[in-house]
Amino acid sequence: MRKFALPLLALVLVSLAAPAAFSADAPAAASNGPDWMIITAGFSMAIASAACGIAQAKASSAASEAMARNPGASGTIQNMLILALVLIESMALYTFANLFIRVK
Repeated sequence: MRKFALPLLALVLVSLAAPAAFSADAPAAASNGPDWMIITAGFSMAIASAACGIAQAKASSAASEAMARNPGASGTIQNMLILALVLIESMALYTFANLFIRVK
């Protein structure tokens, strides 16, 4: 574990310094072209929603199968399913919040 500590620390330091190194005044955007921030925000929301739907379907399917195999543990499985669904849905909610923060 110690041999990974120094490279990991260096990676974190570089990651923290990168935004400051690359921050520069952006040139004024042309007013006649499309606003790419809005377009990419829409695509990111669509991708996040699709990924959440697929992940929730797989989690529900696996939980249903697990409850059918072991009805005695259905309470625990159901609680873990609800926790998993909340964590999966948070990805779409964070993307939605980011959409409103970025697009003005």
